[in-house]
Amino acid sequence: MHLLVNGTAHDVRATTLSQALEALGYRQAIVATALNGSFVPADRRHATVLADGDALEILAPMQGG
Repeated sequence: MHLLVNGTAHDVRATTLSQALEALGYRQAIVATALNGSFVPADRRHATVLADGDALEILAPMQGG
């Protein structure tokens, strides 16, 4: 499946958002996700079905001040 991840094209073998995160190396990372501009909570990622060409944003929290 072809996805646009944080503005970069990726081909992944995944049908759900949780599978895509694992395929992209975010196994247990604490991240926020948005699919096609809509926030997806962590507990809904396993049920969020992907389509070819979807845009995925993955954001990691930053520390500092």
